[in-house]
Amino acid sequence: MKKLKHFALSAIAALTVTTAVADNVVPDTVDFTIPFGVGGGTDVWGRFMAPNLTAHIDGNPTIVIKNQPGGGSITGTNLFYKRAKDDGSNIIGTSASTLFPYMLGDKRVRFKLDEWTPILASPTGGVVYVQPDLGIESSAEVSELLDQELKFASQGPTQLELPILIALDLLGADVKPVFGMKSRGAGRLAFERGEATIDFQTSSAYMSSVQSLVDAGKAIPMFSVGVMNGAGNIVRDPAFPDVPTFEEAYETVHGKKPSGMQYDVYRKFLAAGFAFQKVIFVPSDAPSDVIASYNDAVRKMIADGNFQKEAAVQIGPYQNAVGLDIAQYLSDAVNISPEMYTWIKDWLKSEFNYKL
Repeated sequence: MKKLKHFALSAIAALTVTTAVADNVVPDTVDFTIPFGVGGGTDVWGRFMAPNLTAHIDGNPTIVIKNQPGGGSITGTNLFYKRAKDDGSNIIGTSASTLFPYMLGDKRVRFKLDEWTPILASPTGGVVYVQPDLGIESSAEVSELLDQELKFASQGPTQLELPILIALDLLGADVKPVFGMKSRGAGRLAFERGEATIDFQTSSAYMSSVQSLVDAGKAIPMFSVGVMNGAGNIVRDPAFPDVPTFEEAYETVHGKKPSGMQYDVYRKFLAAGFAFQKVIFVPSDAPSDVIASYNDAVRKMIADGNFQKEAAVQIGPYQNAVGLDIAQYLSDAVNISPEMYTWIKDWLKSEFNYKL
């Protein structure tokens, strides 16, 4: 298992100069690596963020998207780690699919998060939904799922669906995943074709592609992953206020709130995968005034009323965060205790014959 050094400390140290950011310290051209293919969720997010970030950086540098797909984002991220310049002209956008392999000690991972500084984090939510022919009319009937085999078209047991698979197991659902989907969008299409009876999509994909199915009676939302409030409690997602959280669904089924090691592991991956679903990093050895300029730009951007309106449509009603403000939280989120690592390793082996 890899342990993440506290990159938050170096990030905070590097950003102590934010009160005196010089003009035009960010290079005129910035390559923005997206380690996924064109048209995917991270690509769409990156292409939304790039011009908004440009508009708020002094000198308005040109930010060029560089798609480098492969290995579920590991290929492009490894290349960025190996080749990124330390002058601030290279940044990368990661997803849960990037953080999870790092957390799980995937042998393909060559990058080191403790050598990068976060400058922006975009949270998201997500919803689990089922086919109406399962005989369920609303989320209040979630208990009825436990008596049926549920087919789930999934990318893989350590991809974005990991906390969803843990949650469904906690509920006691009989899930039969079919791994190998190239994206969550491919999983949704399998659901639409009737090949899957249960599916999960993040907020933006749900709003753009699934809500219409719900409105047409072709999908029934069961629960959302919710959002974490300032007190660390999971509450209903503001994008889906009428959809109960997983915690509410669990209490409906079992008559008590979830607890124990499995739930702790679920919350760990939920935090890393959703509270920090998309993160922009810059190499930590970039000049401190460059990193400060990026963070100053992000702060201005997320305070911009026009950006807030556009972001609500593009990524949902969630609060983007500045790297300086979230560095320690992100560090905590991607650190796995030995006990948690042992649990998830054993669970993946017993449930899916997947060996870390």
